[in-house]
Amino acid sequence: MPNYSQDRLSASDAALLLIDHQAGIMQLVHDYSPAEFRSNVLALAKLGRVFNLPTILSSSYETGPNGPIIPELLALYPDAPVIRRPGQISSWDNPEFVAAVKQTGRRKLIMAGVTTDVCLAFPAMQAAAEGFQVYGVIDASGAHDFATQSMAVQRLVAHGVTPVTWLMVAAELQRDWRSPTAAATGKLFHEHLLNYGMLIDSHAAMTKGAA
Repeated sequence: MPNYSQDRLSASDAALLLIDHQAGIMQLVHDYSPAEFRSNVLALAKLGRVFNLPTILSSSYETGPNGPIIPELLALYPDAPVIRRPGQISSWDNPEFVAAVKQTGRRKLIMAGVTTDVCLAFPAMQAAAEGFQVYGVIDASGAHDFATQSMAVQRLVAHGVTPVTWLMVAAELQRDWRSPTAAATGKLFHEHLLNYGMLIDSHAAMTKGAA
């Protein structure tokens, strides 16, 4: 039985891996709208900045139809390692990528790949087999249909990977709204959770009116 108290994420023991969020491959995702999927990916990426997580980007065969990493990620992480794989489908088959992950010294990996069934699943299962605790961010990973997404998540779970959403990661890292990252986390929620943003705007308007 997994022990949540031991497995609980914290900013001091986790690294963020963003795999193959490239302009070409992102067009294969159909279980989210393009705008929603891009928003989820960027929300997760911004979490890494809010909580100062060691972050690694990777791409696959950028000179082909997969295309370049979306520019927002590169702008958020101008100094992060970017592992541009020449051909390996699984990022974990690339020695430079694995070395960069191990260099972080973190044993808990928050991981998203542009396609859940390939770009996330393969390295996540390989990392889990090597003893890492892997958290697969499902809404920042996608699939060409819901059946594929469902089967991929089942396979991940069977191999010891914990499926999460970017919001789950954010709340687990934040833990307490009295912590110093509260304002930045709240801003992130406002930007990427539309209902939450409207709730906050409504509260702010009422508070201002009462004042």
